[in-house]
Amino acid sequence: MPRFSSLKAALLLLLAAPAAHAQLTNSGTDKFAQLETLLPTANSYRTASGAPGPQYWQQRADYNIAVTLDDAKQAITGRETITYTNLSPDTLPYLWVQLDQNILDKNSITTATQVAALDARVPFQAVDNMVQRDFDGGFKIESVTSADGKALAHVINHTMMRVDLPRALGPKQSVSFKINWRYNINDQLKINERSGYEYFPQDKNYLYEIAQFYPRMAVYSDFQGWQNKQFLGNGEFALPFGDYRVSITAPADHVVGATGTLQNAAQVLTGTQQARLRQAVGAKKPVLIVSQAEAVKNESSQAGRTKTWTFAAKNVRDFAWCSSRKFIWDAMGVQQNGKPVMCMSYYPKEGNPLWGKYSTEVVAHTIKTYSKFTIPYQYPVAISVHGPVGGMEYPMLCFNGGRPEADGTYSADRKYGMISVIIHEVGHNFFPMIVNSDERQWTWMDEGLNTFMQYLTEQEWERNYPSRRGEPKDIVAYMRTDKSLQTPIMTNSESVLQFGNNAYGKPATALNVLRETVMGRELFDYAFKTYAQRWAYKHPTPADFFRTMEDASAVDLDWFWRGWFYGTDRCDLSIDAVKYYNVNTKDPSVENARLQKLQAAQPQTVSQQRNAQDIKQTVVDEKPDLKDFYNSYDPLAVTDADRSRYTAYTKNLTSDQQQRLRDNTNFYELSLRNVGGLVMPVILQLTYADGSQEIQNIPVELWRKNNEQVTKVVTTSKPVVSFVLDPYLQTADTDLSNNAYPRQPVASRFELFQQSFPAQPNPMQLQSIQSSTQKAEDKPLNK
Repeated sequence: MPRFSSLKAALLLLLAAPAAHAQLTNSGTDKFAQLETLLPTANSYRTASGAPGPQYWQQRADYNIAVTLDDAKQAITGRETITYTNLSPDTLPYLWVQLDQNILDKNSITTATQVAALDARVPFQAVDNMVQRDFDGGFKIESVTSADGKALAHVINHTMMRVDLPRALGPKQSVSFKINWRYNINDQLKINERSGYEYFPQDKNYLYEIAQFYPRMAVYSDFQGWQNKQFLGNGEFALPFGDYRVSITAPADHVVGATGTLQNAAQVLTGTQQARLRQAVGAKKPVLIVSQAEAVKNESSQAGRTKTWTFAAKNVRDFAWCSSRKFIWDAMGVQQNGKPVMCMSYYPKEGNPLWGKYSTEVVAHTIKTYSKFTIPYQYPVAISVHGPVGGMEYPMLCFNGGRPEADGTYSADRKYGMISVIIHEVGHNFFPMIVNSDERQWTWMDEGLNTFMQYLTEQEWERNYPSRRGEPKDIVAYMRTDKSLQTPIMTNSESVLQFGNNAYGKPATALNVLRETVMGRELFDYAFKTYAQRWAYKHPTPADFFRTMEDASAVDLDWFWRGWFYGTDRCDLSIDAVKYYNVNTKDPSVENARLQKLQAAQPQTVSQQRNAQDIKQTVVDEKPDLKDFYNSYDPLAVTDADRSRYTAYTKNLTSDQQQRLRDNTNFYELSLRNVGGLVMPVILQLTYADGSQEIQNIPVELWRKNNEQVTKVVTTSKPVVSFVLDPYLQTADTDLSNNAYPRQPVASRFELFQQSFPAQPNPMQLQSIQSSTQKAEDKPLNK
């Protein structure tokens, strides 16, 4: 029998659950309320299905840029022509341009609003961050003119510049204007930003990773107008699509990589390098375009002349590049939709052996895996660059960390950390470079979705890959933290607390829970792919994602978005109690025998045990004539009358009802409680008396009538010895101690140690020690 059976429960008759047992009381916190009041009203631009509407529009910005890298002063000078096309139905009297380098201005909002606290011991680096830097950062805008060279009125507001147009720009009209600028490049190891340089003192060379290097158009959209929120650091970028032509002038011995395709290979590459590039298109493994030996030789050249590299990129939202004479360069082509994608890596010798072995292979794997789950990668190149930036993404090119020790050795953490960051940053080509969400407003829409895809890609790279984020169990520690230290996922990027957990880990976990537990892989994968297809090269909002996932799956997910994205509740489900019932067969030969067995199994009380020893003979024992009928009467003995009543009873039952009396079904009433507040499906593992197990998946709608506690009746043909919630850790349950019934201790360990501290000399002893030391130092040496 199950360990939680009882005499009282066994005597109860349960033929059916009457209507009176139904739970009709809502707890007052309707977690299944629909999101209509929170989501924007659908319109002709964005439909209620989550798809772009028939009148959807977005703006366009095309760039012609020329920049020069000053390797002696670590500075950039540039000029650009921006052609902005107004495809909105609105007339625009001015345009907003982003000046992201101004975050490094001494008077930036970011610098002024940094918060810190002092303690008795403060590290040098913390003080360096508090003290005013002497670095002269930020854009120096030299001119803003019309296409014919006339000065345009403009106003700079920290990281935003308003350009006032001589004539308002009407719908379907374009305008071209020019900007000349310069700025100093930050030392990335001292001023940690999304781009910068690294200096290598041993060979006196610089490695540059350059981004946010040009004034860039802000997004103007149907749902918010101009996205001109200031760039404060966390909220990254919202950018329109366009075509780029960028010319980069650098020292002649530098190797330059960039977004887009190289337009003048014959002028900047040797014949050997061009031949190697052609070979790499069909190669099965990376081909060295610039070998380590060639890069080492290049490090000492210090050319005084320059070369200009020209790149072109179509339908991208941004542009970034890298430059150094230290670069090793390798490449390998993969096929996407019948077209080659050149997967490439640029890295200094300090990155080997890790980078030569893994980087380009990981780039290729990422492109193939993301394309499988979203849309085929359509850009011609995908590049991973190793330098001082730990991880940052741009179209077709990203910056990644992960360097071995000087002797070439590395830990497992360093290896997998390097592979993971490459997957993550290359994956950003899909979110947000192609599915172009607004990072300035919603970090999770690119980082969260991309971290989820990173998890899938890591698992396809190597079985049981040590992914840091994605598995529900890995977000539990964050979900347990005090609610005052959390913000909902649906929080503006600059206001998020615990940024990594909230913007990366929690949304990635939520999508994994959706895929594995709520929707199932088939429904989820189809809906997620539909979202990517609908919003490729467009500007989606959270509502577009939420609505598409439901529209393409027929799964009501409002409760999920409300709980995981709009709230800070945690998952903590508990089995508070289990009652066991079975059916009274009415057969006296069966029921009376069962009662006899139960009675015999009842323990004797302490008094009964001691009385048996202390009371040698009772009064009735001494005087048998005091006994009567009841001293020999057995109420559980089966009589002919009992058998007749049973026969009469069964004659009035149908054959199905008679079978129900005989089939010995086990009924278990589970009292379930939602301790953490986050409603979730109930994943229930039953372990039977014969050792076999069964998993029952109970949909989340179990909680719809009462969000806090419910009872659930489970019927089985075999007796159950234990129930366990979430046995495979798929719901991020934050307290496993209440998941089992009967309760099971949660295994843990503690370490024993001897508490002792070295004796410290008192001031008198210390003075004596110092005096003795001084005398020894003053004693003349023997000659």
